[in-house]
Amino acid sequence: MNKRVLVVDDNEVIRLIVRSALEMQTSYVVNEAVDGIDAFTALRAERFDLVVSDVEMPRMNGFDLTARIRAERTLAAVPVVLVTALESREDREHGIDVGANAYLVKSSLDQSDLLEALRRLA
Repeated sequence: MNKRVLVVDDNEVIRLIVRSALEMQTSYVVNEAVDGIDAFTALRAERFDLVVSDVEMPRMNGFDLTARIRAERTLAAVPVVLVTALESREDREHGIDVGANAYLVKSSLDQSDLLEALRRLA
């Protein structure tokens, strides 16, 4: 059975790039959400094997989304990969502290890095 991935980003172009990479290189079924609230609603309604989320988004950011996923008993085991422009050590540590399984920085992100992180977690 194909793995289901939820891609969360307020930037439509980024969602398209990540979706294309996943669908071309893997057998993942990809759904999209525009922010953390949209994502959390989707996660409570459907089963996903993995979440790939931006951090800086309106309404609910990726850090808060990750913390809410970890706090929800039925979702706590879902792996979360944060993909963000925030590259400081403090931001990276905060991402891991709230429960992210991987923290990837957009400026140095290579498609193979994302695919490797997903293969390792899914």
